[in-house]
Parts: sequence; C-alpha cells; structure tokens
Amino acid sequence: MSKKPSTLTPVEIAREAFQRLGMRRIAPTPEAYRIAYEEIQDGDGPPGLSTEALLANLANKLAKQPGENGLLGTRLVRAQENGDWLEYERMLNQFADEHWQNRPAVPHGELVPMDLERQFIRDSKKEKMLREVLARILVFNLPSLLENAPELANESRSSGQDMKMAFSEQAMNEVTARVKQLSFQIELKTDDMAQQQELLMRLFQLLLENINGLLEQGSWLSSQIETVQSLITGPISQTSLADATKNLKEVIYKQGLLKNTLSEEKVVVKNMMLTFVDRLSAMVSTTDNYQKTISGFSQQISQAGNISDLNSVLNEIMRETQTAQEEATRSRDAMEGARQEVEKAEARIHALENQLVQMGELVREDQLTGSLNRRGMDESLDREITNAERRETPLCIALLDLDDFKRINDTHGHATGDEVLIHMVKVIKETLRKLDVIARFGGEEFLVLMPETQPEDAVQIITRVQRELTKRIFMHESQRLLITFSAGVAVHYKGEGQADLVKRADVALYKAKNAGKNRIVFADPPAPGALLPAPDA
Repeated sequence: MSKKPSTLTPVEIAREAFQRLGMRRIAPTPEAYRIAYEEIQDGDGPPGLSTEALLANLANKLAKQPGENGLLGTRLVRAQENGDWLEYERMLNQFADEHWQNRPAVPHGELVPMDLERQFIRDSKKEKMLREVLARILVFNLPSLLENAPELANESRSSGQDMKMAFSEQAMNEVTARVKQLSFQIELKTDDMAQQQELLMRLFQLLLENINGLLEQGSWLSSQIETVQSLITGPISQTSLADATKNLKEVIYKQGLLKNTLSEEKVVVKNMMLTFVDRLSAMVSTTDNYQKTISGFSQQISQAGNISDLNSVLNEIMRETQTAQEEATRSRDAMEGARQEVEKAEARIHALENQLVQMGELVREDQLTGSLNRRGMDESLDREITNAERRETPLCIALLDLDDFKRINDTHGHATGDEVLIHMVKVIKETLRKLDVIARFGGEEFLVLMPETQPEDAVQIITRVQRELTKRIFMHESQRLLITFSAGVAVHYKGEGQADLVKRADVALYKAKNAGKNRIVFADPPAPGALLPAPDA
C-alpha cells in the first residue's frame, strides 16, 4: 500500500521533525533527526537533501524567531557554520531538557495525542501568582477564621497544599471540586454562626431589658445599660466597641468612687439611727423606773404617820422627778441632734446619688443631635491619628459649618434651629460610611472623621453628603427650608497633632464660607519641612 507524499515544505518538515523528537524524548542527533524527517517526508522530499542541510535549514528558521527560539537558532547557525555538530547536539539537548523535562515519556515510535500534549499545566507569571495567593488563603487565612469548625479548617489546608501540586487538568479539576464543596460548607457554617450570634444578641438584649426593668427609676445603672443597648442595636464595629468599652470603664471607675462615699454616708445614717434608738430606749427605761419609784412613794405616803415622814417622801419625789426631767431633756437633745445628722446625711446621700446618675449619663454623645460630643471627638481623633501613623494609612477630616444658621434661629426660633441640627446630623449619619464618625465641634459646627480615606475620596464623600442634604427637604410649618453647609477638608500628615490638623481644616472652612457658602475647600498642607507626609497622602 503506497503512502501519500507529504505536502509540507522542507522547512515545515524540519520543524515537525524537531517537535517529534522532543515529544518522544529522543536526543536530537543528526541520525535521529534524519529518521524523523524521513518518517514525515515518507521518502518523497526533495532529492539530494542531506542531514546537514536539514539541520542548517532548521537553525536558519529558528534564528528568525523572537525570544529564546531566535537566540537558540543563532547559536545553532554558528555551530553549523563551524561544523561543530557536537556543540549543535549539546545545545539541542540543553534546550530539550529545559523545555520538555516535565513532559510524559512516550515510547519510541508512538505519536503523542493532542490531549496528552496539553495534560500538564504550565502557569504564566500571572497564573502562578494567582495560584500562590489562592493556596495561601486556603492554607493560612481561612483556617484562622474557621477555629470553631476544625474539620473545615483541615480541609482548607489540605486543599491549599494539593492546589500547589496540581499541575494536570485532572488534578486541578479535583482540587477545584473540593474548593467548591468547601465554599458551600463554609457558607452553611457562616449562616449557622450568624443565626447563633443573632440569638445570643437577642438573649443579651432581653437580659438587659429585664435588669433595667428591675432598677429604680433614675438609677445610676440605667444609663450604662442604655449605652450598651444602643451599642448592640446599631451596626457593631471595632471602633464602636472600643469607644463603648473605654467609656464604660471610666464611668464604672468614677461611679465606684462615688459608691464608696455613698456607702460611708449610709453607715453614718445607720449609726445615727442606732443612737436615736438607744436614747429612746434610755428615755423609756428612765420613765419606767420613775413610774416604779412613784408607785413606791405612794405606798410610803399611805404608811406615813406624821408630817416629818411626808416631808421626807416629798423630798424624794422632787429629787426623782428632777432626775427624770434631766434625763428626758438629755434624751430629747440627743434625739434632736441625731435627727439633724440624719437629715444632713440624707442630703449628702441624695447629692451623691444625683452625681451617680449624672456620671452614668456622662457618655460621649451630644444629647441634642446624637453625634459625638467634643470630648468624644477628641478621644476618637487622637485614636485615629495614632492608628493612621501606626498602620501607615491615610486619614482625612472635614469641618462642617451650617450656612445661615443664625438667620434660621432669628427667623424661626431656637427650637427650629435645634430641629435643623438634628435633621442634618441624621442625614449625615445615614450617608456616611460605617467607619466614618461625626462629632459636634461646637454650635452649628461638626467634624467628620474619615479613616483610611484618600483626599479625593474624602471630598467625594462630603460632596455626596451635601447632595443628599439638598434632596431631603426640611419642612417647618408647611414651609421648606433649604439646609446647606460649607466644609473644609484636610488630610493628616505624619507627625501632625490634632490641634494643627483641625486648624488647617478650619482655615479651609473659612475659605469655603468666603467663596459663597455651600462649598468644599481642601486644606493647604503644613509648612514645608515642618512635617513628613503620611503614606498615600
């Protein structure tokens, strides 16, 4: 049976012969190359074409290719021109070892199927990076989040290790299926944990409500419980938890001092009451003795035989009566003094209890607007500056001032002005991100903290707040009042203190006011050389 002659050009036959040697893991010697070439050509190639000519054609063709192939071709041409076929063979062997060392061995004389050629995965630089990142997430990050599910944590580590070694389609498909199943199991576990957390929060809330219901009205504990209740009903974040914990620790400490003083005053009252009871008992005892003595004198009077005996009895009666009167007077004075001391102690106790209530209400929120007060702002800003410098992350602030607030107060009254402030803070809170914080700086001025925020993003956030405030119209007695504010935005620089940062924002706010109000102006940086710029600022 005759074979069809090859329709390939000599150059194409040479390239195909070289590829066939590589797939067969056969060293590209001239003899092996000739056999492969003749297999492809089937004896019908151009007559008189020698092995050296074929190898020369291959070298010239490779030399025209870009990259490593072109470099190899240039070296092969140089070896062929010098007649150094050993060097030619060495370079071909080196190239084969570098590029086909992981290919599956195929018995000599067998063709390699197309699918087998694509069996082994060779990652590009980007794919290698993605593989390493995914494997790291599976081996290290996910298990740390799955401490309550050790079986899922172990499966995550195992999948990550196997992904590092998955260099075939079959192995990669198996790992992919396992990761998908792991993702599904984590999703189910996360739902269960979320439900458990929600149930625990409900139980905690119910417990707080019951405790608060058992307390007397105005109890110093009520404000603490209300603070915790407000915390767990709102969005919980690390910042809000840290703020609440710090505030409660301070309040509890100061209340503990007041409680000790209150206990001492209650001991004073107790001692006064004991004194009162003792004096009353002594008074009763004296009266009882007096009555018994009078009864004895009555018998002596009835038995008296002359005036002398009666005078003697009368003198005894007068002496006993005077003694009883003196004891009664002393008891009365002592009880009056005790009563006055009790009244003073009660007044001190009442004052201390009022201090306890006030101390419980000493939270970091502004009572009118619900934003942080000045004290809360100072603490939060100091903390965020420390975090920004430690983590090397940007921090921006915005100082806001309500436009024409005096005119609103003069025209509509201070009560309406308060409602305007409450409305503005409500809109700002609902528009800001969860990590942002708003505090009342003073009067109609407010300060917004924007951690981990680039300057351009901070300006966009405040611009969005302005637009939202314009959309949500404030109504007063069926009249629409347009509420706007001007703002100065500043980014924190490394080494810059709270006062300097706020001052730069205030200067920018002043420029915004002068520019026509309802404006946002970005603050100038500190004086050159005074500070080092914060990262990404």
